[in-house]
Amino acid sequence: MTFKIIPTVLAAALAFSTAAFADEAIRFVPEKYPIGMLNQGDTKHIVLQGANITDKEIVLENVFGQGNGMSNFKYPNKIPAKGTVKIEFDFNSSEMEGQINPVVVLVDTTGKPYLANMDGIVKVPFVFSEKLFDAGYYAKGEKREWSFYIWETDKKARPDIALEAESAKQFSVSTKPVMLNVDKFDKITEGGKVPGLKVTLSTKGLSREGWELKQKSIRKIVSFKSKKYPKATPDVLIVGFWK
Repeated sequence: MTFKIIPTVLAAALAFSTAAFADEAIRFVPEKYPIGMLNQGDTKHIVLQGANITDKEIVLENVFGQGNGMSNFKYPNKIPAKGTVKIEFDFNSSEMEGQINPVVVLVDTTGKPYLANMDGIVKVPFVFSEKLFDAGYYAKGEKREWSFYIWETDKKARPDIALEAESAKQFSVSTKPVMLNVDKFDKITEGGKVPGLKVTLSTKGLSREGWELKQKSIRKIVSFKSKKYPKATPDVLIVGFWK
């Protein structure tokens, strides 16, 4: 689950709208900045370099990241005609995995956006056989239980996981060491050569408070932690509807 702050549909709409109005007045080199490979939870300081290729000065009003993980932006207020520009920020890969394509948006005082594209890969230490679970139509206080498997990406060691403190308020887990066959991801079976865990996630009652009272849909992120990989942010998502 790589971008949690901006929902998928909204992110797609924002990408379309900014791309529709962007031009090449500011050109970055390389055209797509290579972030490279990061371990989940790593933070990398990124410096984007480009140039104003027009004959007019560009005055910036704001610079921000499309998606989450980007912070501490540093940028000039003005980019002179035919002048260079440098954008600096910190990129944190928590809650991301796999191929990522972050975008930095520069907005000038006329409201015109300019895009700086990036790509990279976030390597996760754990693989989950499932990450999305349906609670169905759910009434307050009902018990629910889901089971799934976890193994390490390198397939050499057995995972160590526990619930994060906040998730432990609504959920509990029990784990059983197993040897897994993970050759077919859609059909994980026990009795193989990969050390893993069978995890049973359960709840005696989901909470409904604050903003959740205004919604009929359920969206609970269950977060785990690992002593071996303290920066990792493994999680699963529980969805459903309140009765």
